[in-house]
Formats: sequence, structure tokens, C-alpha cells
Amino acid sequence: MDIRLYYQERGAGEPMVLLHGNGEDGGYFRHQIEYFSRRYRVIAVDTRGHGKSPRGIAPFTMGQFAADLKGLLDELGIEAPILLGFSDGANIAMKFALRYPGRLKALILNGGNLNPGGIKRHVQIPIELGYRIARRFGGKSPEARRNGEILGLMVHEPNISPQALGAVRVPTIVIAGTRDMVKRAHTEEIAGSIPGAKLAILPGDHFIAGKRPEAFNRAVEEFLEKIQNMTADE
Repeated sequence: MDIRLYYQERGAGEPMVLLHGNGEDGGYFRHQIEYFSRRYRVIAVDTRGHGKSPRGIAPFTMGQFAADLKGLLDELGIEAPILLGFSDGANIAMKFALRYPGRLKALILNGGNLNPGGIKRHVQIPIELGYRIARRFGGKSPEARRNGEILGLMVHEPNISPQALGAVRVPTIVIAGTRDMVKRAHTEEIAGSIPGAKLAILPGDHFIAGKRPEAFNRAVEEFLEKIQNMTADE
């Protein structure tokens, strides 16, 4: 790996890795870090080129971000964490689950999408316009070039087929808001494509983990408790 990812770490016990959304950093999960670090070893990662993680020279793609995550887990000696991804972080988590089977204990997908068509058009159109503008000025402005790369992730990626998700073999919960920017049918397709996945639609918008942490954390905790009980019964 050409860079070292920045991460925040709190708590002890079973590892839980948090992946933020596009243009954000691990600080988005402040309510989850505080809550889940009482029971888990929580690691909130800044994706390549986001937050305090350097951009490096490798490709700026979901696939590369998944490879970066594997490198970090190898560095930390973590074999199979609970992986919680929000928005683009959920997309990275899906890429990771498909590329590295056996390296996860559980998957929590919040506000992810399989392709750009899963985003409601009134949200996607400004993103596409912003991307074109950033691309136009990217040769003259480093800031525009960076914005172009970040927006480009939402214009060109992810590209995950529902059929591919049938290979996911870890307990999974798919969470979205009732007013999410991801289409409801698209969220349902993700949950329906992963064997045994649970679907939770919570009151709120795309950013429910930040805006309604009590409800979000409760849904996650109930899911994880069921996994623990299933493991204890085996």
C-alpha cells in the first residue's frame, strides 16, 4: 500500500470498523464511536484522500479503497471485524465483502447503493453538474481537481451487481431512512440480494446515524445481539 490510513480507535473487545461517506471522515461516527466503544474495539477509518488520510498515487476507486482497508486490517492484525459502512462507506464494505470473503464477521450497510442509478435524480443531478464543473477547472485548481475526484466516485461508481451479492455469506443488516436519498426499491434490492439479510427502514433521511443516533445505534445493537446469541447457541 502506498499510504497509511488514518484512523481513530477507542474501546476494547471485538473489532468494529466504521467507514464514512463521500467527502467526509471518521468523525461522522462520533455518536457510534462513543456508544459502541463501551463494548467493542471501534476503529473509525479515514478513507484514502479523505480526512487525515493522504491521497497517495493509487487509483481513486471503491476497489482501491477496499484494498486499502484490507491493508489496514492486516497491519492491525484483525482477521474478521464487524464492518459498518455509511453511504460510500457501505459501497466500499460491499466491495470488500465480495473481494475478501472470510475477512468479515458481520456487515452493516447504511445508505449504500449498487450503482449511480440508485440515487434519486433530484440529488444526483447537482452531483453530476458539480463533477463537470470541477473537471473543467481541475487542470488549474488543485481544489477543483480534488472535488472532481470525490464527486466522480458518485458519478461513476459503484458498479455492483445484485447477483454478485448472492455470494455474501456473513450476517448482514441493510439500514436506510424513510426519506433517504437512495431509492427505497434500490435499498430493498440490496437487502433482497444478500442471503438472509435483515432490512431496517428508520424514520429520517440519509444521515440517520448522525441525526438520529439513538434509533440507529439501537437497530445495530439488536442486530449484533442476535448474532452473538446465534453464535452462543452453536
